[in-house]
Amino acid sequence: MKKGRPVKSEIRQNVVEILHFIPKAYGYEIYKVYVAIFPKVTLRSIYYHLKKGISLGEFVVNKIEKEKGDYSWGGEAEKIYYALGPNAKPTGNDRVKEYVESKKQ
Repeated sequence: MKKGRPVKSEIRQNVVEILHFIPKAYGYEIYKVYVAIFPKVTLRSIYYHLKKGISLGEFVVNKIEKEKGDYSWGGEAEKIYYALGPNAKPTGNDRVKEYVESKKQ
């Protein structure tokens, strides 16, 4: 029997489902969709699972953009866009599909 925490995560699988229907998105965008569909989770947890998913090959960094603006921390924000990686196994969650289609209209 292996020691340590199990690799499988319900939160990370839900993020895989979101990225299955939204081809690329940054962390906060994923968070907003997640809390609208699934039980409440923290933004920090979403970022943790995105980072963990990259190390497992479930997600890849699509691109990194720097956006200018008037933010509380300064004049620039960095947005890291994520996409599905080779090890992602989306199942096609109907709740996510319905939510994404309703937002497109």
